[in-house]
Amino acid sequence: MIAVIIAVAIIIGTAAVLVAIGLRNPQTSDEKLIQQRLEEFSQRGEVVDLEDIELSQPFTQRIIYPVARTLGQLAIRFTPQNALQSTAKKLELAGSPVQLDPTMFLALQFIAAVLFGGLITLLFSTLHTGFSLVLRLLLIAVTTFVGFFFPQVWISSVITQRQRSVRRAMPDALDLLTICVEAGLGFDAAMAKVSEKWVNELSLAFARVLQEINLGKLRRDALRDMAERIGISEMTSFVAAVIQSEMLGVSMAKVLRIQSDQMRVKRRQRAEEEAHKAPIKMLIPMALLIFPSLMIVLLTPAALKLFHSSLGGMFK
Repeated sequence: MIAVIIAVAIIIGTAAVLVAIGLRNPQTSDEKLIQQRLEEFSQRGEVVDLEDIELSQPFTQRIIYPVARTLGQLAIRFTPQNALQSTAKKLELAGSPVQLDPTMFLALQFIAAVLFGGLITLLFSTLHTGFSLVLRLLLIAVTTFVGFFFPQVWISSVITQRQRSVRRAMPDALDLLTICVEAGLGFDAAMAKVSEKWVNELSLAFARVLQEINLGKLRRDALRDMAERIGISEMTSFVAAVIQSEMLGVSMAKVLRIQSDQMRVKRRQRAEEEAHKAPIKMLIPMALLIFPSLMIVLLTPAALKLFHSSLGGMFK
C-alpha cells in the first residue's frame, strides 16, 4: 500500500510539473513548429521529409511541451474562473513574487500537496511506527491537504508584509513629495524623486506608475491601479485626494501636506495600538515558559531542604 501511494504521488507530481510547464509556455501548435523547421531546411536548400523534421526537434519540443500544453489546457478548462481571478488578485496584492501567474500558482499548490504527502509517506515507509493503516492514511490525507493550502498561507503572509512595508514608508514618502512639490517640481517629478531615494515596495509602486504614465496611461488611472495593487485604505485615500486635487484645481502642495500629517497621526495610532497589544501577547510565553522556569529555580532548593528535614518523613 505504501509503495502504491508513493507511485501515485510521483505520478501526480510529474503531472503537476507538466501542467506548470504547459501553462507557462506559449500555445504554439505542433504544425507551426514543423512549418518553421521546414522553412529553415528550405532556406538551406536541403530536401527532407516530415519525419526527419520532427526527429530533428529537441526532445522537449517533441514530447514534453506537447504533453504539458495538453495538460495545461485541461487544467484551465476545469479550473473555475473565479478561482483564477481570486488568485490573480492575491498575486497582484503580493507584488507578483518570483513572477508567478495564477495558473502557475495553482500548479504550485498541487506540487506542494504532493511534496507534503510524499514526505509523510516516505517517513512512514522508513520508520517503523505503531500506527495502524487507517491512521497512516488519515495522516497522509491531512498532510496533503495542508500542503495544498500552504502556498495560500505563504501568499497571505507576503501580502501582509508588503502592506505593512507600504504603511511604514508612506509618511516619509509623503513628506518628500510635499517638499519636492513645494520646491517647484511637478507631481510626476516628485514621485520620481521618491522612487530614486528609497528601494522599497512604495518606491517600486511609484516607479511603476511613472512607467505607465510614460506609456500613455492617464495619471489618475495609473494611480487608481496602484491603489488596487496595494490594497490598503491609506493608499486609497491618498490617491483619491490627489485625483480630486487634480480635477478641482486645488493646490497639490496643500493636499500633500494634509495627507502627510494624517499619515503620521495614523502611524502613531498604530504604534500605540501595537503597544497595547504587547502585554497580551507576552502573557502566553510568560505563563508557559518564564513562570514555570522561575518556579523551578526558586522552589527547588526549598523543596530539597524540606525533603531532608524532619518534616521530610511525612512525604516518605
